[in-house]
Amino acid sequence: MAPLPGAELVQRPLQLYRYLLRCCRQLPTKGIQEHYKHAVRQGFRVHSDEDNPERIQQIIKRAIEDADWIMNKVSAWLTSTCELGC
Repeated sequence: MAPLPGAELVQRPLQLYRYLLRCCRQLPTKGIQEHYKHAVRQGFRVHSDEDNPERIQQIIKRAIEDADWIMNKVSAWLTSTCELGC
């Protein structure tokens, strides 16, 4: 499961939020999707008062890296599960 295209275009928090929710929709089960949607919402609540542009860019970069890692982890899990008998 590759990261969604468009990650390189994310520059603002709202764009990041939408990107991360689109990533959540790619996850295999409703339970996993809801778990990560909740995590995305929580992350935005925690950082909602951030006003330092450099810090915002750091948060965006890290969030995209984390989303890529999760998508790759799920992809590896799906591959191994299918090898055992989908």
